[in-house]
Order: sequence, then C-alpha cells, then structure tokens
Amino acid sequence: MISLSFAAVKEKDYESTVQRINQILTDLYYENSFLLESDCLLPEEKEDFRQVSRGMSEVTATMAIHRLSRYLHKYYNKRVIILLDEYDTPMQEAYMNSYWEELVSFTRSMFNAAFKTNPYPDRAIMTGITRVSRKSIFSDLNNLKIVTTTSDEYADCFGFTEEEVFAVLDEYGRSDRKQEVKNWYDGFTFGEQTDIYNPWSILNYLDTGKAAYWANSSSNR
Repeated sequence: MISLSFAAVKEKDYESTVQRINQILTDLYYENSFLLESDCLLPEEKEDFRQVSRGMSEVTATMAIHRLSRYLHKYYNKRVIILLDEYDTPMQEAYMNSYWEELVSFTRSMFNAAFKTNPYPDRAIMTGITRVSRKSIFSDLNNLKIVTTTSDEYADCFGFTEEEVFAVLDEYGRSDRKQEVKNWYDGFTFGEQTDIYNPWSILNYLDTGKAAYWANSSSNR
C-alpha cells in the first residue's frame, strides 16, 4: 500500500510547494527502501529509485508514485492500493497565493502518472474538502468516482453511527448517558444516513466523561 498526505503542504510560493511535495515523496521512498535489497528490481530501476530525493527534478517527482507502484507490484506480485489524503491542500494555497496555473500543471502530470496511466494499482482513493473542476487537475482522469457528503455510498463511514455510539456507551458502563450524548453530538447527515456522530467528540467524551463544545472552528477557507 502507498499512503501519503498533502495536509502539511501549505507553502506561499510554487517552488516551496514542490520542495515540500518532494520531501513527502522522499520520505515515502525511505519507508520502502527495503526494495533496494531485493532482487526483483533491475539495476536501472534501483538507480531510478535512488533518484527520488528532496532535490529531484519535477519530471522525477511526477513519476515517483507511478514507479513506486511498479516496484511494489514486482516485489509482492500484487496490485497496490494508493491512498492520498488532502490532495487539495496545495491547490487551496496555490489559489490564495497566485501560483495556481503552475501547480495545476505539476499536479496534473503527477495524477496522470499515478492514477490514469498507472497499470499497477488495485484501487486508489483521494480525499479532500474541495471539489476541483475536471477541467483543471482532473482533466486527465476520466474514470473518477466522486463520493461527497451528499452521496449515499459510504454514508455511514464519515463518522460513528448511533448504533455504534450506544454500543460503546454500554461497554463503558454509561448506558444512562445516551440521551445526553445524543443531545450534544448527533445530527450530522450524509446522503440519507442520519444520526452520524463526530468521532473526536465521542472519543473525548469517553475519555473525560464530560460533554464539551467543539475544540475549535474550522480554519478551512
């Protein structure tokens, strides 16, 4: 599995953004450096593997996920799963700091290589809070399945269902607090699924035994 997050990519210019993405990709390759000890990679592939570094070219960076998919597929003889969390954080910063067009070009190349023209993934999931037009970074991806908070699919996966919350309250010996918890924390609706509870709130309640307000308002613009 290939798992990475762009949540920390919040730079004020294009060059710094690419450097930060390079760091994330380099760390990902460090985590899979065991592949260099394997006989399944050709000498040329091992050389390409070593090219992934913080100072790598943009061409190398945009192909990094694609190539790592191939290496893992050869090692395990299985298709890989790619998880990319907060894909849109760099795009938000690019829009706010006027380097949108530059980053769109870089990101489009990366996504094309990682998802559209990559034969090695079994499946891939990207998460984010904004829906970017297909005319921009998604223009090369024609097989996307978009799931939003209004979709019925996976509606019960965005938080804890009421059944799950009540079950854990029973387990913690707090069956008599169900109505209090419901009054404080239920009410989220995803698709047609109602009574979805925020995980942070429930875990905090189980830890402290006290109902609490939200810790903070979202900083998303």
